[in-house]
Amino acid sequence: MKEKVTNYIYENKLINPGDKILVALSGGPDSVCLINLLIEMRDEFNISVGAAHINHMLRGDEADADEEYVRKICELNNIPCYVKRVDINKVSKEKGISSEMAGREERYNFFDEIRTRYLYDKVALAHNSNDQAETVLMRLMRGSGLEGLTGIKAKRDEIYIRPILSCERSEIENYCIEKGLNPRIDKTNLENIYSRNKVRLELIPYIRENFNTDIVNTLNRIALLLEKDSEFIQYYVEEAIEKYCVFNEKLIIKSGLFELKEAILTRVIKNSIMRFSQKYYNIEMKHIYDIVSLQTNKSGSRISLPNELEASNSYGNIEIRFTNNDEKENIKENNILINKENVYNYLVEFYNYNIEFSVLKKDEKLNFSKDSLIKYFDYDKIVSSIEVRRRKDGDAIKPYGMKGKKKLKDLFMDLKIPREDRDEIPLVCFNDEIAWIVGIRTSEDFKITKNTKNILRIKFSRKE
Repeated sequence: MKEKVTNYIYENKLINPGDKILVALSGGPDSVCLINLLIEMRDEFNISVGAAHINHMLRGDEADADEEYVRKICELNNIPCYVKRVDINKVSKEKGISSEMAGREERYNFFDEIRTRYLYDKVALAHNSNDQAETVLMRLMRGSGLEGLTGIKAKRDEIYIRPILSCERSEIENYCIEKGLNPRIDKTNLENIYSRNKVRLELIPYIRENFNTDIVNTLNRIALLLEKDSEFIQYYVEEAIEKYCVFNEKLIIKSGLFELKEAILTRVIKNSIMRFSQKYYNIEMKHIYDIVSLQTNKSGSRISLPNELEASNSYGNIEIRFTNNDEKENIKENNILINKENVYNYLVEFYNYNIEFSVLKKDEKLNFSKDSLIKYFDYDKIVSSIEVRRRKDGDAIKPYGMKGKKKLKDLFMDLKIPREDRDEIPLVCFNDEIAWIVGIRTSEDFKITKNTKNILRIKFSRKE
């Protein structure tokens, strides 16, 4: 078995010489087999090994005995041991998710925490080929698409590795017997009250007996073949994400994406939402198709999504943002009022901007910047004060080059500025009149002319 696992590691490039590997050690046969194999391979791969165990506090004394067993394994082999206790039922209720999902989140968060703090290169997980077969069958029955049917991957993100994924459970159990290991047995795995247990204990044995004696290997082969197809499609998905998606405080999916084939379109939407929200559950195909439908609706239409997200149509683009207050900046009144006499080389902050004011003589040698965040005005047309604020009802401006005034609301609509962004655009006002919609338009009333003597230069720059 050691040779089989060694070959699998080489074939899938799971381990590099000198790697520091953290093993997810539950105490069961799979993880005990895995850590024992990696300890045997330390010299061959020049690796060091540590173990991480999370006590879910679901099985009382049994769970505590698992934890103690893990500690003893680590002590006997002189390897670092990291243990955490988490009340999974409590976490599940607080987050409103299943205990299985809560347990998975807590485990991976713990592994990432230990890996980062103690500088481990890889996290080794003990999934085997039976786990793979069960996963493929369960996803097939749930109606999963191509990605779901690829099952469990040999490695993910070059961090999570599964060195014994090619081994059947019977091989692992025999290895434990041969090596005199005495792993813990989770009795809940023998109860057929859970879906996965029913697949393991009833469905696969039934298929093996009546249809295909080699069903586990068959399902593993299918998963591997589909993985190759999925990788091919994913290459084009990543290209499309790079071209059509913008990630910042919100996710913008450009309208051009919706002209692509559905196979790429739906995958880009799902992948980009998961990347933006950092959450990998609750987003289903019905939500993806809701977004596709939203894109054909009128601008301003919106829908709610799971994970406290909202999608809106902004002139054909789809914008996705968080709806909970913790994720959004609260807009507060924070206007700036400056006497015109005090703006010589004046610096001030306004929300996410630094603002620099300076007064220049027209006869100075000036190089006027074309930067949309730098503008120049006739200083002498300012009667008393300069104000920086955000918009309010009824605001209007006389746009540069025009004779009459135009309401900001109408101007924003003409320029197709998303409704959600309009309240965050700074306005610079002179004499209670809007002189500059920052980054968008300046006013005709304060433009520089041949009669201008003094020039007010205003520069906005975003805070890092």
